[in-house]
Amino acid sequence: MSTDTSTTTETDSSGAGQADLPTAPRSVVWSGGHSYVLEGVRGARWAGVDDRRRARFLTDADLRRRGWSHRPR
Repeated sequence: MSTDTSTTTETDSSGAGQADLPTAPRSVVWSGGHSYVLEGVRGARWAGVDDRRRARFLTDADLRRRGWSHRPR
């Protein structure tokens, strides 16, 4: 018997299965093979790096559009 009680909280680019992004500061999600960390509470943004290790900042809407997950894909 499994004790895993996690739920699927991923979205895809079509918006199917849309779930809420985490709201706690320093939460981590993955999108496009990169991790993003939630900075701040008000006016929050997701901080990460691109393929060339340059800083990249995304909004909640950006992540929903791109698709995201709690684990790397």
